[in-house]
Amino acid sequence: MECEICGKPVPEHNPIRAKIEGSVMVVCKECSKLGKIQKAPPKPKFVQQKNKQRKNSSPKRNYSRNDEPSEELIEDFDIKIRRARESRDWSREDLGKKINERVSVITRIETGKMTPDIKLTKKLEKALDIKLLEEINNVDLNQFVNSSSGERTLGNIMKIKRK
Repeated sequence: MECEICGKPVPEHNPIRAKIEGSVMVVCKECSKLGKIQKAPPKPKFVQQKNKQRKNSSPKRNYSRNDEPSEELIEDFDIKIRRARESRDWSREDLGKKINERVSVITRIETGKMTPDIKLTKKLEKALDIKLLEEINNVDLNQFVNSSSGERTLGNIMKIKRK
């Protein structure tokens, strides 16, 4: 081990740590005079064994394909929510009271600045009697093989929505 300032050898069994201009460094005895000598960090009283599990820790959960969401929010949810609310002659305040949400949340959802989570989406579906979630179908990617090159490409798999 060497002094971080002058490069002289420093004893490895008992290095001197000094705080010099805000940095703690391993230094030789002479260079330690340039700063304030730091005490050695305290040694831990006990060492936790890696092989044993803690009693309080929860076991790791393995996620499977079944844990993935089976529904997703429709693309134009903001417009559909606003139209459904306006068709009932409700103000944003009225809708907020019915689903127990703030007016600012309703405003951000209707302007598309916020995407509602599944729980909020289901509350909106129930209150407005509309469908905002659509089923996700499992897609067999082998049906999208490009005939010319025999490979799958993103263009073969994508559904292009035209307005």
